[in-house]
Amino acid sequence: MRAVIAEDSVLLREGVAGLLRAADFDVVGSCETADDLLLKVRSYSPDVAIVDIRLPPTHQDEGLRAALDIRARYPSVGVLVVSQYLELGLALKLFADTADGAGYLLKDRIGDVSDFIEAVRRVAEGGSAIDPVIVSTLVSKRRDDDPLAGLTPREREVLVLMAEGRSNQGIADKLVLTLRAVEKYVSRIFGKLGLPSGGSDSRRVLAVLLYLRS
Repeated sequence: MRAVIAEDSVLLREGVAGLLRAADFDVVGSCETADDLLLKVRSYSPDVAIVDIRLPPTHQDEGLRAALDIRARYPSVGVLVVSQYLELGLALKLFADTADGAGYLLKDRIGDVSDFIEAVRRVAEGGSAIDPVIVSTLVSKRRDDDPLAGLTPREREVLVLMAEGRSNQGIADKLVLTLRAVEKYVSRIFGKLGLPSGGSDSRRVLAVLLYLRS
């Protein structure tokens, strides 16, 4: 798989590049600015772009705007935002149209290299990867007509893991449940939320996020 990296810290940029190369990724470009990132995406057609939110020159939202631009202009390129900042508005914008090939991870919470590589690979293959803190924050946001009020604690756990991008088998492994039990939980969750139960894992993420966003 081909990857490009946009990160203003040279140590982080080279560190991520080294981890990806060790996992058999072809890092075709690394840079520190959004403009350079867009140029590399256009030139090399990578499978995934790993982007920090805040890039030079202002260190505000250059990376965010570049990520959204890539999503709009190059839909075949997966976009994984890796940032130290939790910005729910960004999460909703990033997944506004589709969760396919998109992810948002928090730097300080990446504690396992294999999990990070798995997330990059999943996004590159058209799946999704969302930090559990972001999902939990979205799920816990209260509304006047709280659509999640009818979920049991176990169903809420399954919903959080599902929205992270985990498969039913992944949820079963995490919660030490049978696959059949997880399938029943997922079916009940969609029923209570009034969402269709069909579709891929990434479409399930989109359904959950769009429902919360509405």
